[in-house]
Amino acid sequence: MSALAPAFADPVDNAQSVFRAVMDAMARPGSTQTLAPTLAPPAPLSRGAGAIALALLDYESPFWLDETLNREPDVAQWLRFHTGAPITRDAKDAAFAFLADAPRVPDFETFALGTAEYPDRSTTLVLQVAQLSGPAAMNLSGPGIAGERAFAVSPSPADLVARLQRNHALFPRGLDLLFVTADAVAAIPRSTRVTSGG
Repeated sequence: MSALAPAFADPVDNAQSVFRAVMDAMARPGSTQTLAPTLAPPAPLSRGAGAIALALLDYESPFWLDETLNREPDVAQWLRFHTGAPITRDAKDAAFAFLADAPRVPDFETFALGTAEYPDRSTTLVLQVAQLSGPAAMNLSGPGIAGERAFAVSPSPADLVARLQRNHALFPRGLDLLFVTADAVAAIPRSTRVTSGG
């Protein structure tokens, strides 16, 4: 086991900055928001995903790791130590799920989709990606978007558009997705309508 990597250099300011970036991303689906804090979480957890974890996790928010992240024990140890959040092996119990292998995201039904009475009791997916750009794979519309917004992310599941369409059909239930690079984040919340781009 390697020495535990440090967290934010300035815990309060850095956490607030990342939290604002995530909230702005959720309020403006498909827009790219900058993540600036200096951070070196244990690989293969990315700097951006680590920053989001430090800003959003706490002792009341269980987290789940995909196979790639779970393979490295330093990742779970780092997250638990710096956030106080418990890890869960059952994806349906997770408030947040962190995924380093974006093309192989499990079926969305693997995670908590919320209930009619408590739609907020669902999982937020944090997907590590290489880029938030490229040929428009999809068009987004709905709250926070004037007209339509083209959006592309790479890598991603081949059936991502179909998954997001099924997810939106569950609204107000469903998942919220955060796509994160080393230094930026974009979101597609469950309220966003998705069509194929061209």
